[in-house]
Amino acid sequence: MKLNSRAQSAQSPNNNSPIVLVHGLFGSLDNLGVLARDLVKDRDILQVDMRNHGLSGRSNDMTYAAMAEDLRETLDANNIEKATLIGHSMGGKAVMALTALAPARVDQLVVIDVAPVDYDVRRHDEIFAAINAVTQAGVTTRQQAATVMREHLAEEGVVQFLLKSFVDGSWRFNVPVLWDQYPHIVGWQPVPAWQHPTLFIRGGNSPYVTDAYRDALLAQFPQARAHVIAGAGHWVHAEKPDAVLRAIRRYLGENDI
Repeated sequence: MKLNSRAQSAQSPNNNSPIVLVHGLFGSLDNLGVLARDLVKDRDILQVDMRNHGLSGRSNDMTYAAMAEDLRETLDANNIEKATLIGHSMGGKAVMALTALAPARVDQLVVIDVAPVDYDVRRHDEIFAAINAVTQAGVTTRQQAATVMREHLAEEGVVQFLLKSFVDGSWRFNVPVLWDQYPHIVGWQPVPAWQHPTLFIRGGNSPYVTDAYRDALLAQFPQARAHVIAGAGHWVHAEKPDAVLRAIRRYLGENDI
C-alpha cells in the first residue's frame, strides 16, 4: 500500500538522495521528527506512517516483506528513484527488508537500535495491557488516558510516546492486528547480503543490538559499522538526539555518492 507521508524540501539542497524516515512499533511519522528537523537542512525528507499506524491503511499482514513493499510503492508514488533509509526498531527491520526486495532503490542505510534477527521474546505485553485498558475505560482525553496507562507502565516517557497516537478518544494504530501479528514484528527472515556500508546505531543500555547478534548482522550486512550511544536506551534518538545526528551525518558524509 502507498503509505501516508509528509514530504519536506531541503532548505539548502545538495545532490544527494532524499531521506526516508521510518518509525517503530506504536509510532507515527512524527516520531523521528527530531531527525527530520536537522536533516532537512540539506536533504529532502519523507516521513511515513507504516501500515496499521497513523493515517496509513489497515491490513491483517504485518510481515516485513509486506512493509518493504509498502516502502517501495511509497517511493514510486513520490517519484523517488533511490533513497537514504533511516529506520528505528520495527522501521529499521522494514528498511533492511527493502534491501532484499529492491536493493537498487536503497542508497544509504541507517538502522537505529534493532538487529536483523528473530528476537523470539515479548517485550511489549505491558504496553498492550495499557493500551487495552484505555480502550476499555472509554476515556476520551489524553490526560485521562495517561492516568489509566500509568497503572500499567512505570516509564513516563513510554506513556507520553503512546499518547501521541491517542486522538479524539481512539488509538491511531490497529491494536488487534499488532497483537495478532506480533510474532512477525519481533521475528525476521534473513535477507541476502547487502554489500554496501550500513550504519547501526544502538543505545548503550538497550538489549536490542548486542554482541550475540554480531554474526547474524554481519552475514546480512557485511559492511556494517556500529555506533554505540552511551547512556541511552531503545529510544536512543529521543534520549540523545544530538549524538545520533552526529553519527548519522558522519556516515552520510563518508558515503555520499
